[in-house]
Amino acid sequence: MALTRDEVAEIAQLARLAMSDGELESLRGELAAILDHVAALRDVDTTGVEPMTHAVPTTLRLRADAAAASLPVDIALRDAPVERDGCFEVPAIIKAAT
Repeated sequence: MALTRDEVAEIAQLARLAMSDGELESLRGELAAILDHVAALRDVDTTGVEPMTHAVPTTLRLRADAAAASLPVDIALRDAPVERDGCFEVPAIIKAAT
């Protein structure tokens, strides 16, 4: 499947990736190969194949959904680099409006 440079640039923008023209052109070929492979998979006859969630049979080990005591605050914060008022203190990632 052929992709235009503009389509690849839009995909890169949606993924929040800054790319040079050379990178966009390289990615254009790689994405086209991936889409061609997916298109080929559509032609595979899957009649009689049961849907599965994993390629290897596996059993999920789930614990009972039961209420239990919470971890004490002093233990939870024991290794915290910075603690304030019984909470983890972390650097701000969103700048306050000025």
